[in-house]
Amino acid sequence: MNTLLTAIMFFTRIPVPTNLPYSKELLNKALRFFPLVGGIVGGVGAGVLWLALLVLPLPLALLLSIIATIFITGAFHEDGFADFCDGYGGGMTKERILDIMKDSRLGTYGTIGLVSVLAVKYTALLAIPIPYLFIILVSAHIFSRFVPVVLVFTTPYIREDALSKAKPIGNQTSVTSLIIAMLTSAIPLFFLNWIHSVGIIVACAIVIVLFRLYIMKRTGGYSGDVLGALQQLCEVAIYLVVVTLHVT
Repeated sequence: MNTLLTAIMFFTRIPVPTNLPYSKELLNKALRFFPLVGGIVGGVGAGVLWLALLVLPLPLALLLSIIATIFITGAFHEDGFADFCDGYGGGMTKERILDIMKDSRLGTYGTIGLVSVLAVKYTALLAIPIPYLFIILVSAHIFSRFVPVVLVFTTPYIREDALSKAKPIGNQTSVTSLIIAMLTSAIPLFFLNWIHSVGIIVACAIVIVLFRLYIMKRTGGYSGDVLGALQQLCEVAIYLVVVTLHVT
């Protein structure tokens, strides 16, 4: 329970008991519940969408749903994605990339990247039929949070010094944690049709392979911001795959 509450504490703004113990070991173990936390976030988004649709048109209801998921996570992953865009877009060396990502100011690359990813999310979700939209919202938030766990398991961590503005984040995971995260992520796939399930798995596999090749070439590993960026890219990839397969 402490491990689950630790995951909720670090990846969302949901209140947890103030006497919750903290340790690096707990934080590393908390990664196993990253997809489960995604289910909570996706559930909030789906709940807000359902309530908003009672009185509002779909475009406005969907916008409120996206805002709700951002609010409940404190824009944790969006902030990481923006920093990733600034760092990897503006830095030419590993040291410069890490320095830029530590800067709390939002740069041109980060602004463009954040606006673009949110616009793609919104537009793609609008194209998904309403009954299926609720399932996709929850599934995408769950599965997109499993992929960063795989990256942590397979990729070296770039240590950030005390000046880093990023929250502490688990930088190690075990086979047990990987299996727990994988089993949790597999649950929503049973509620999707098999074509979408296969498409989502293939799309996320492609994203993590290409993404890992890129960060290994540029910096030789990952940081917390990189994990946030990967989550956002996989979430968008899931929406795009569902829309593409639905249209075709």
